[in-house]
Amino acid sequence: MRSSCQLLVAGCQLVAAWLLLVVGTARAATFYVTVAGLGGEPDYEQRFTGNATDLDKIYKSTVGAHVYTLTGKQSTKAKLTDVMSEVAREAKPEDDLVVTLIGHGSFDGTEYKFNLVGPDMTAAELAALCDKVPTKRQLIVDTTSASGGAVPALERPGRAVIVATKTGTEKNATVFSRYWVEALEDPLADTDKSESISALEAFAYADKKTAEFYTSQKRLATEHPEFEDTGKGEAVRIGQMEGRQGGLMTTFTVVRIGTAQTAMNDPAKRDLMAKKEELEQKIDGLKYQKAAMEPGEYKKELTAALVELAQVQQELDK
Repeated sequence: MRSSCQLLVAGCQLVAAWLLLVVGTARAATFYVTVAGLGGEPDYEQRFTGNATDLDKIYKSTVGAHVYTLTGKQSTKAKLTDVMSEVAREAKPEDDLVVTLIGHGSFDGTEYKFNLVGPDMTAAELAALCDKVPTKRQLIVDTTSASGGAVPALERPGRAVIVATKTGTEKNATVFSRYWVEALEDPLADTDKSESISALEAFAYADKKTAEFYTSQKRLATEHPEFEDTGKGEAVRIGQMEGRQGGLMTTFTVVRIGTAQTAMNDPAKRDLMAKKEELEQKIDGLKYQKAAMEPGEYKKELTAALVELAQVQQELDK
């Protein structure tokens, strides 16, 4: 039998581990890098800049956000490289990274390029910049034409990639970016009523709105949004999800809304909100792992997480 001293030490270790977890989570930040690429024409220039500016406002209202937005003459390969280098220096493994590309893209059958002022940036070059950022979780939202051609170069474990087109051959200007921005502002995108909008929720909202746009215009759809978040394989659409696809997207919070955002502004509730989000991510992760787990172990872990989540929510509601 273990002595009371051993039990006390073990208990202290557990408390210390829990405190480190909470403190680490509370410190976690999100780094947002948004780039409005070369418009080529005044109407595109205005549209791309407007979308990027809207995202800038949305992201700057998020607690713990580090926001970098490039538009107009600043949208150069050199400037984007500088920004990503700064993020790589500042970000920590527990932080999140969200990179959003708005504009035109091109694909020659082999290589995707994001059109910028001056030299363009290839998907491989962007991937290399993101690889240097130490965040374990990353989201790249490429809303450009031909963006489907970027997936093979961008995908890796721990990184979700969203693209506006299913292939690099869908080369017409896209509308997906408009609805991606709208998704992060519309409470209806929060389908699970968690007061936070995940990457999967935002994608589903924008995907639906994009399809409705072409239907309402009586036009043949020239863009078919897809995503890849396992780090390997082909990108998929919402209706094609199977296995572990969507796991990272489900747990990746892009923005908080409503009282969740208000709570994050309250130092007394910030740690509780961070713990709530951590537990929600754990529950979502368990659901995706269910098929590979022993039924009894799955039920035990899920029940424990749900009970703890209820306790945290009770504290938040006081």
